[in-house]
Amino acid sequence: MRRTHGLRQGTRTIASRSKKDRGRLFIRRAIHPYEVGDKVSIVIDGGQQKGMPHRRFQGRTGTISGKQGRAYVVSVKDGNMAKTVVSRPEHLRPAK
Repeated sequence: MRRTHGLRQGTRTIASRSKKDRGRLFIRRAIHPYEVGDKVSIVIDGGQQKGMPHRRFQGRTGTISGKQGRAYVVSVKDGNMAKTVVSRPEHLRPAK
């Protein structure tokens, strides 16, 4: 068989949800208002496919640098390079 090289390759455990969270919609997380400059953590929610960031940014922390439609633009450091990630609020959580 040929190996797949898609965007969600190798995400069986990263994008999966725990048994108690399957089928639940987190409304508070989806409508949380973020402002420019807020620190957020990227935590992928496998139940919501729209606006999902790439799996390499799972667990990263960045700052909100703008808004793009319903999604937010997050500035993240990937190694020594600064990158921007466009993600919907379902996949973002306020950093502690």
